[in-house]
Amino acid sequence: MADRFRLFAAAVVGLALLAPLGIALSALSGSGHRWPDILAQFTGPAMVAAVVGLIAAALLRSQIVVGLGLAVCGLVLAAGWPQWAPTKGTPEEGSPGFTLYSANLHVLNEDVEAIAASVAASEADIVILVEVGVRPRAEIERILAGYPHRVLTGRTDRPDSPAISLIASRRPLTDIRLRVPVLHTVGAVAETPLGPVTVAGVHMTRPWPYQIQWEQIRQANGLSEWARSVEGPVIAAGDFNSVSSARIGRIIKDDGGLIPAPGWPGTWPTALPGFAGMTIDQVYRTPDLALVERRVGQDTGSDHRPVITRFARARPRAAPAA
Repeated sequence: MADRFRLFAAAVVGLALLAPLGIALSALSGSGHRWPDILAQFTGPAMVAAVVGLIAAALLRSQIVVGLGLAVCGLVLAAGWPQWAPTKGTPEEGSPGFTLYSANLHVLNEDVEAIAASVAASEADIVILVEVGVRPRAEIERILAGYPHRVLTGRTDRPDSPAISLIASRRPLTDIRLRVPVLHTVGAVAETPLGPVTVAGVHMTRPWPYQIQWEQIRQANGLSEWARSVEGPVIAAGDFNSVSSARIGRIIKDDGGLIPAPGWPGTWPTALPGFAGMTIDQVYRTPDLALVERRVGQDTGSDHRPVITRFARARPRAAPAA
């Protein structure tokens, strides 16, 4: 009886491993079709599921399912590696740095105390906030104490509640009135220890099947075209509603020339632990900036975790030998 139960349980685990396998194959395919793309968003949860399945197979002493679990873990790791461990660049020796805090606050989030504490704990030089709802906007002086320089978008009337996006800084900002077709953005040139850095706060629409599949693509194309047109260092941060290794991330990397920060631990949803979440809250940079650090910040009461990144000037690439 025990052997039959063990065989049955091993079969169930083997079948369950097909889900993370399908996600891994979808991500590795590089397909831009909407079905593989939506599956490719779930590499973080797929990694957790694959590891749990492997452990279960080992406990059941099923060599066949253990082999399957090892293969699935390897494939999910390969699928997620481009988003979990992209290049950080090499900081120039002696380069000063600056820290950026970016967060989707969720439009209905009214936990001003948590938001203010999270921003303060980050000790950031520049703050980017999207989906700033009614109450946080009314108490913005409390939230952004110490950040006197600010650039705000006009109010966006959403079905659930109006919201704004903003960039705030300890140093002067110049509003660039950023207008990217079909994309909600706020833009500024920030004075930093490295000199001027052009910063964009981005909030992309939700992916298919929640919105038409072409909407995110149009937004990514518009952002990429804008990034290519800017002289000097550029950072685009916010809620991209896509992991960096899926279709939207590939457009921004290939066409916009921007490099994502590592996507682990995950940022959404906060109902899952960070190691099992998905990083749809991205920070992209141009190659003239090196990423020194990326971490998640304190809880804000939102369903998104904030992202804290630190940058320095990248070491210039060596000239090719004559």
